[in-house]
Amino acid sequence: MKKIHPTTRIVILISALAMISAFYIPLWQILMWAPQYPEGLEMKIWIDNITGDVKIISALNHYIGMRPIELSMFPEFSYMKYILAGIVAIGLLAAGFNRMAGLLVYILVIVGAGVAALLDFYMWGYNYGHNLDPNAPIVVPGMAYQPPLIGYKQLLNFTAYSGPDAGGWLFFIIALVLIAFLLLEWFKFSKSKA
Repeated sequence: MKKIHPTTRIVILISALAMISAFYIPLWQILMWAPQYPEGLEMKIWIDNITGDVKIISALNHYIGMRPIELSMFPEFSYMKYILAGIVAIGLLAAGFNRMAGLLVYILVIVGAGVAALLDFYMWGYNYGHNLDPNAPIVVPGMAYQPPLIGYKQLLNFTAYSGPDAGGWLFFIIALVLIAFLLLEWFKFSKSKA
């Protein structure tokens, strides 16, 4: 099995250690603006919590038949920290293993976890925005209120935005850097060794 370049090994180690910060910074954000809230409302999604204007957003959502936002709606919060710890451990092992296979496994785990998180968030948003109380004070026939997965969406008089926060960007940047070093391993470092 081919060893990786020392620079790649250092990058793997730094990336694994950098991911520890995701325990302490928000991963995702949902922002909302409306004429009555020109300063905006925000929700920050952390590895095991939701913060921000959650009570206000839940109260507004009640009028259109959405359930209150509660931590119990997110069973993922009970195990996401263990998944993150596992990813960090895989990164540290990949750096210690010092082989191309370790780098590949590490990248696949990060990308796989990111895709799984987005799919899980989409499914939650679909369920939350479509399963409405038919006895809500405001019922718009045929209207669903699924929040956007990524980007902007108009929901009645609210403009909603959903996207990565600091932790989400950290994962995205780490994945891109690791993929770049994987390509360097294949196309540059292997040639220089030859």
